Amino acid sequence: MLSAFTFADVSQSQKDVLVEIYNATDGDSWTKSWDLNQPVSTWYGLTIENDNVIAINLSFNKLKGKLPESISNLTSLKILNLSFNKLEGELPISVTKMSSLEELKLFSNNFEGSIPSDIGNLTNLKTLELFNNNFSGEIPASIGSLSKLESLILSSNLLIGKLPSTISNLTSLKVLSVFDNNLLGTIPSSIGELTQLEELVLSNNAFYGSLPSELAQLTNLKTLLLSNNGFKGNYAALKMKLPNIVNFDLDEVNTKGALATLDSEDNDDDD
Repeated sequence: MLSAFTFADVSQSQKDVLVEIYNATDGDSWTKSWDLNQPVSTWYGLTIENDNVIAINLSFNKLKGKLPESISNLTSLKILNLSFNKLEGELPISVTKMSSLEELKLFSNNFEGSIPSDIGNLTNLKTLELFNNNFSGEIPASIGSLSKLESLILSSNLLIGKLPSTISNLTSLKVLSVFDNNLLGTIPSSIGELTQLEELVLSNNAFYGSLPSELAQLTNLKTLLLSNNGFKGNYAALKMKLPNIVNFDLDEVNTKGALATLDSEDNDDDD
C-alpha cells in the first residue's frame, strides 16, 4: 500500500503560485489540465526535486492570458517552457528575480512590451528564447551579464535600436538570432569575440555598414544569414574564411563583386 509520503510534494506557497498560474491562464481549457484536488506531483508538465518545482514545461498546451507576477516565488525553478501557447501582456518584471533559471522559453506566444531591463540578473541562464512574439523596445544592455548564455533567439518581434555592444561579453554563445525585427546600426567588431558561435542570424532588419573583418574569427560558424539589410562587404571572401559554413545567404547586390574588401591584410596572408 502506498503511503502519503510516496510522492514528493511541494510547499503550500509553491502550490499557491501554481494554482495562480493555472487560474490566470485558463487552466480548465488547457489541452492537458491539472486536477487541483490531486497532489502537485501528479500535475502535468512539472518536475519536482527535493520538494521544489524545478521545471515547468507546458508548451503546446493552450495556455492563454497573462503570467502572474507571483511566478517569481518559484525560487528553485530552473526551466520555464511555455512556448507555443497564447499568452499575452508584458513579461512580469518579477521574472528577473528568478535567479535559478537556466532556460526561459516563451517563444510563439503573444507577449508584448519591453524585454525587462534587468534581464541580466538571471546569471544562470543558458537559454533565452523569446522569438515569435510582439516584444518591442530595445534589447537591454544588461543582457551582456548573462555570461553562461548559449542560445539567444529574439527573432520575429518588434525590437528596435542597435545590437547592444555588451553582447560581446557572451563568450559561451552558440546561437544568436535576431532576424525579422526593426534593428539597425552597424555590427560591432567585438562580435568577433563570440568564438563559440555556430549560428548568427541577422536577416530582415535595417543593419548597415561594412561587415566587420572580425567575423572571420568565428571559425565555428555553420549558419550565417545576413540578407535584407544594408550591409556592404565581400561576402564571397568572408565565406572562404569560414571553414564550417553550411548555411550562408547572399544579398543580390553582394553576389556581383565586392563592394568592400573585408580586410586587405587578410588577402596578403593568403599569398
